Amino acid sequence: MQRAAVFKLGRNTIIILAFLGLSAWLAFVPSPLEPSYEFVGAWGEPGSGPGQFNDPTGIAVAGDEVFVADARNGRIQVFDFDGDFKRQFGTPGSGVGQLGRPMNLTLHADELYVAEYFNDRIQVFGLDGTPRRIIGRTGSGPGEFDSPGGVAVAVDGKLWVADVYNQRIQQLEADGRFVRQKGATGKIGIGAGEFNYPTAVSIGPEGALYVADGYNDRIQQFDRQGVFVRKWGGPFAINIFGPFNGWFATVTGVAVDRQGNLFAADFYNHRIQKFSADGRFLTSFGSRGDDPGQFEHAIAVAVAGDGTLFAVDFGNSRIHRWRPARS
Repeated sequence: MQRAAVFKLGRNTIIILAFLGLSAWLAFVPSPLEPSYEFVGAWGEPGSGPGQFNDPTGIAVAGDEVFVADARNGRIQVFDFDGDFKRQFGTPGSGVGQLGRPMNLTLHADELYVAEYFNDRIQVFGLDGTPRRIIGRTGSGPGEFDSPGGVAVAVDGKLWVADVYNQRIQQLEADGRFVRQKGATGKIGIGAGEFNYPTAVSIGPEGALYVADGYNDRIQQFDRQGVFVRKWGGPFAINIFGPFNGWFATVTGVAVDRQGNLFAADFYNHRIQKFSADGRFLTSFGSRGDDPGQFEHAIAVAVAGDGTLFAVDFGNSRIHRWRPARS
């Protein structure tokens, strides 16, 4: 009799634990709400010649052209949508027109904004590669940078900069004058508005700011005034990483399409994830490997006006092209 009671108690405990586990799974691992994306093709290989890359790190699309940050080659390369090389500009260095490990790229008003990780500045070019101006300098004060990873430009021309080692996001006027910052300078945190090596930023069509909070393995969203709205990625978005839907293992790049959907480069999970403007998981695509359609660390992403998606395959030294799956 006693043995039967113990058995019943054990069985009930297992049922309860299974129920709790299933509930936690459903709460923290969402199912896809959209079909995945189709791989179209890729281009690039290791090297320093036209169409070759040495640590590609950033990407942006303007019209029918794709701009790629070729970090260790100290240059920007420009391609058409099929991957045909068109031109390049920049050489390694710290002078005007030179580049020190260019990272995430942003296009605004026919200008290309380049976050220079080694030179602690944002350099602005015309789309033909003509240097226009330099914003920022080395330091931890207002308007100064310690390895900026990305920049976003609002409709009014104000900049938001991911200031990686200063553990903050800075907002600047178009001419570089300091406006405000999110995060405490040099302090890592997991709370709302705190950061752990923020790597990239992007602005949605309604002015929302999205931050790739790199080593916190999450996305943070702010309104156009910089007020915190929400965060997502893993349970409670507090630096819990994993390979599941909606979770990250270091998020390094973000881009927003015309509908407000957000795409995130999930670096150590070797994939791209797609979310709605309010953070709902929609779909993901990619896996680890060197075959077509596979990544060896997806580091950056950009979306064309027609929905075509371009992703930087860091370890394989190439660019992927994807499109929404046909229904």
